[in-house]
Amino acid sequence: MNFGWTAQQQQLWDETVTFARAQLNDDALRAHTAAGAFPDALWQQIAARGIFGLFVPTEHGGAGYDLVTTIRVLEALGYGCPDNGLTLAINGQMWAVQEPLIRFGTPEQIARYLPALLDGSRKGAHGMTERVSGSDAFNLATTAQRVAGGYVLNGEKLYIGLGPIADVILVFATVNPAVGRWGVTAFLVDAASDGVILGAAQAKMGLNTNPLGEICLRDAFVPEANRLGREGAGASIFHAAMQYERSFIFASHVGSMARQVDQAVAYAHERAVGGQPISGYQAVSNRLAEMKIRLETARFFLYKAAWQIDQGVDATLDAAMAKLVISEAFVENSMDAIRVQGGRGYLTEFGVERDLRDAVGGVIYSGTNDIQRNLIAALLK
Repeated sequence: MNFGWTAQQQQLWDETVTFARAQLNDDALRAHTAAGAFPDALWQQIAARGIFGLFVPTEHGGAGYDLVTTIRVLEALGYGCPDNGLTLAINGQMWAVQEPLIRFGTPEQIARYLPALLDGSRKGAHGMTERVSGSDAFNLATTAQRVAGGYVLNGEKLYIGLGPIADVILVFATVNPAVGRWGVTAFLVDAASDGVILGAAQAKMGLNTNPLGEICLRDAFVPEANRLGREGAGASIFHAAMQYERSFIFASHVGSMARQVDQAVAYAHERAVGGQPISGYQAVSNRLAEMKIRLETARFFLYKAAWQIDQGVDATLDAAMAKLVISEAFVENSMDAIRVQGGRGYLTEFGVERDLRDAVGGVIYSGTNDIQRNLIAALLK
C-alpha cells in the first residue's frame, strides 16, 4: 500500500472540496429541502460533476478510476458537504446498485439502466431488508413466482434508502423458500411498474436528506430480461455487493470526520477560558488527539479495503472491519466535537450536533455492528 497521493488524486480532492463547499453548503441545502423535499437539484449537480461514474469503466460512460482514487474523491465530497444524508444516498446508489449492475448485468441491462443512474435522471435503491429477515439476510418472505415471460413478485421491503423516490430497485426475492439462500434471486424492478408501491418517507433521527421507506410488491410482474444473474444466484450477488457497500458506503463520512477534527481544533485554539485557549487544557487536547487517532484509523481501514479490492483480493473480512471501525469512530468523534464546542456544539444553529444524529444510523445499516463482529469472529476460525 502507498500512503501518498498522486498529483491527480490531490487535484481531484481539491476540486471536489471546492465544488462541495460552493454548491452543497448549508444555504444550498436549506433552499432545496423545503418541507423535507429531496434536494434533487443538488443531486443533478453531483451527477454533472461525474461523481456517480468515478469507478465506472470508460466503456460504460464512466471515468474508469481505481477504487482508491474513487474513495479519495468521495472522502473529499464528505469533507466539503455538511449533509451526511445526501452523501450517504450518493454512496448507497453507487455501491449497492450501480456496482452489482456493472458486475452482474447483461450488456442490455447495463445499457438500459446505467446511463440514467450516472446522469442523475434516475435514482436506484437496494431492496433486501425485510421485517423478519433483517440481519438474517437470506430469510426472505418476498417471493418470485415464475410465469410466462418472467416472474410475479410479492412481499415488502423495509428501511430502504431512497426507497420513496426510487426509479429502479434492485430487489432480492426467493424463487423457492424451501432451499434457503439457494433460492434467492436478484431482479431489476422499475418503480413505475404495476404492483410496485413506494411508501412515504419515514421520520428518523438523522440523515434527513436520504429518504427512507417501505417498498411493497403486490403481484408485480418483472420480465425475465430484468433478472440480474441466474436464478438462485441472488445470495452470491448480495455477498459480492456487500464487500463494496460495507467497505465504501462510509467513504464520505470519513470526510465528515476530517472536517470535524479541523473545526474542533480551530475552535479549541480560538476559544479562551481562564486566560488561555482551551486547547491548552489537557482534557481538551487529549480529546482532540483521540479524534485525530480515530480519523486516521478509519482512513486506514477504508483505504486498505479499497486497495485490496483493486488488487483482486477478497475483502470480506476487511469490509466488515471497515464498516465497524468507521461507523463507531464517527459516533465517538461526533460526541467529542460537541464536547469540545460546549453549548455551541449542542445548538442546531451551528450544525455540530447534526453529525451525531447522522452518525448513529451507521451502527445499524449495512448490517449491524453486532453482526459485523460475528462475521469477523467467524472468519478468524
